[in-house]
Amino acid sequence: MTDGARIIVYTGKGGVGKTSVAAATALLCAERGQRTLVISTDIAHSLADSFDLPLGGEPTPVAENLWGQEADVYYNVRRYWGTVQRYVQSVFKWRGLDDVLAEEMTVLPGMDELSSLLWIAEHHDSGKYDVIVVDAAPTGETVRLLSLPEAGRWWLERIFPIQRRAMQIAGPVLRRVMGVPVPDDAVFAAGEELFHRLDHMQRLLADETISSVRLVLNLEKMVIKEAQRSFTYFHLFGYPTDLVVSNRVLPKGAGAYFEAWHEAQRRYQPLVEESFAPVPVRSVPFFDREVVGLEMLRKLGQALFVNEDPARFFYRGRPYRVRRENGGYVLTLDLPFTSKEQVKVLRNGDELVLQVGSWRRNLVLPRALVEAPAKGAKFEGNTLRVIFAAPVRD
Repeated sequence: MTDGARIIVYTGKGGVGKTSVAAATALLCAERGQRTLVISTDIAHSLADSFDLPLGGEPTPVAENLWGQEADVYYNVRRYWGTVQRYVQSVFKWRGLDDVLAEEMTVLPGMDELSSLLWIAEHHDSGKYDVIVVDAAPTGETVRLLSLPEAGRWWLERIFPIQRRAMQIAGPVLRRVMGVPVPDDAVFAAGEELFHRLDHMQRLLADETISSVRLVLNLEKMVIKEAQRSFTYFHLFGYPTDLVVSNRVLPKGAGAYFEAWHEAQRRYQPLVEESFAPVPVRSVPFFDREVVGLEMLRKLGQALFVNEDPARFFYRGRPYRVRRENGGYVLTLDLPFTSKEQVKVLRNGDELVLQVGSWRRNLVLPRALVEAPAKGAKFEGNTLRVIFAAPVRD
């Protein structure tokens, strides 16, 4: 094992069976003697249903070496957003809302999932676990949440100090003249700590020696397309993918009723294996019983991993690299399932702004490239190459 816990994040389109695959992976890791936690960050919790056991807001024993956790929104908000929540609640009360409604209104969309993600870093740092398996939200939500730490880092570095200073100057006047509650230094300190926690979480999940994302899909056109888009976005934001799981594959001789479905799956399987290469694709059969409880989860895990360690890295690769070339530099970024028409590249000071479809990433350039003029960009296969001249020195 590496220093600290191994982190495996399972995601996929809703309904593909990612919760079952995550639970099965965690169970097999535990049975190999690894202290394992499986945590759900999906607000539509089904992890407890998968184990057929109750789970709570703190890690709950499930089996030997195995704990499960389903985050509780109010518990999480109090734990991670308490100071900020109390300030927002005071603003709502100032506007005339009663205590109960004001508290309800402070639970903003996305806070639950984001707070659940913060648990990952906390459990990793605790040293209590060897493996942390994350049953993440459906892919679109997961991509959005995993992009927030970078946006938060930008806000914290560029906007936060200005707002904090402005409130120190104008706050007493607003409080005295209008009676409006204004955030004090404790609120800003809590916000700053929160963004530092997010930054720490992002660094852990982007560390290819510790973490990897695993995509779960079914052999259906719409599901495959979404998985491909997610694969691109995870690369865009620097999160390594080490495995694709093709779930609920019909066996041969499934019967006349399933013949057309089996034929469609047979056509899609080679496409999936080719599309995600060099990341390997593993298949899980469609079981004749519902995958609920430890016995069925064990069967699913054994079908997926056979005798291998479920926590091992099945593929290692870096999403982008910078190297010297012809006296200048080249930044290369792997963006599978993307064409040049979908990509826009802009240079803004020490940042490279990459837009792929509707997603945008502000990539802070390595120090060597800050003073290097960008000469152009081009696609070579699935790889975007951004070419920089030699840095300009005074």
